[in-house]
Amino acid sequence: MAAAMVVAGTAKQFQEVLEKAKRSLVVVHFWAPWAPQCLQMNEVMTELSKEYPHVIFVKLEAESVPEVSEKYEISSVPTFLFFKNCQKVDRVDGAHAPDLTKKVQQHGETAKQDLNDQLRKLLNSAPCLLFMKGTPQEPRCGFSRKIVEILNERNIRFCTFDILSDEDVRQGLKVYSNWPTYPQLYMNGELVGGFDIVKELAETGELEKTCHTEMGLEHRLKALINKSRVIVFMKGNRGLAKCGFSRTIVGILNEAGVEYETFDILEDEEVRQGLKTFSNWPTYPQLYVNGELIGGLDIVKVT
Repeated sequence: MAAAMVVAGTAKQFQEVLEKAKRSLVVVHFWAPWAPQCLQMNEVMTELSKEYPHVIFVKLEAESVPEVSEKYEISSVPTFLFFKNCQKVDRVDGAHAPDLTKKVQQHGETAKQDLNDQLRKLLNSAPCLLFMKGTPQEPRCGFSRKIVEILNERNIRFCTFDILSDEDVRQGLKVYSNWPTYPQLYMNGELVGGFDIVKELAETGELEKTCHTEMGLEHRLKALINKSRVIVFMKGNRGLAKCGFSRTIVGILNEAGVEYETFDILEDEEVRQGLKTFSNWPTYPQLYVNGELIGGLDIVKVT
């Protein structure tokens, strides 16, 4: 993935960068071309952008956009501001490369984890999911148009996500799946491939088999445990637990202020029995974080 480095020449461009980035971390260098230390820090920014491709690095000439500089109280250059969700979250004043690197690492890892959680949910939101430019009705590139035609010709049911509508997803999915181009087709949360692979599968007759296969129990369980960053499989739900152990684990999570979802195993016998074998854990409740089993009530109590 190419380094995420942009230049904002006006206040409008600067605001557009913040709004388009959404969940990504944005690092803005307020600089001046006459200051040699700024030129040195631009080189540091370039190297950081290679190491942290999910972070958006912005160069903004402080004296050319005075309204932005005044708003954020920029009194000297170089100054670096950190933004997330359009809000300033941190600042580095001066040409301090170690401080800048440390804060990019700290904030960047948090932003990366948040984005990966979102992508994991998104990939498991539909059995067959196509990430494309535009929509099936109005594709906005030739490859997206052709892959939609292939899927429609074979009566394959699929959902789509317009990557032009979300720059975070557009850039983040390239890194997450290690696939640099679009469109991208996923089945049960797993990458099938881009246009060339889908075309080859269609020509060999394998595409229908790949995309029409019903979601097996294992795929379904994987999708469920990755539905939320934190999920509890329990008897009942967080509003009405139907056994003492489930009630206790909900109380622990609520007291800790953890954001989580629940799945009522009493309403789905296939999941209730299958998850015991899948995770090699015979009882409920079961707590999962980032798709990994943490354990039951006894383990949650001590952690």
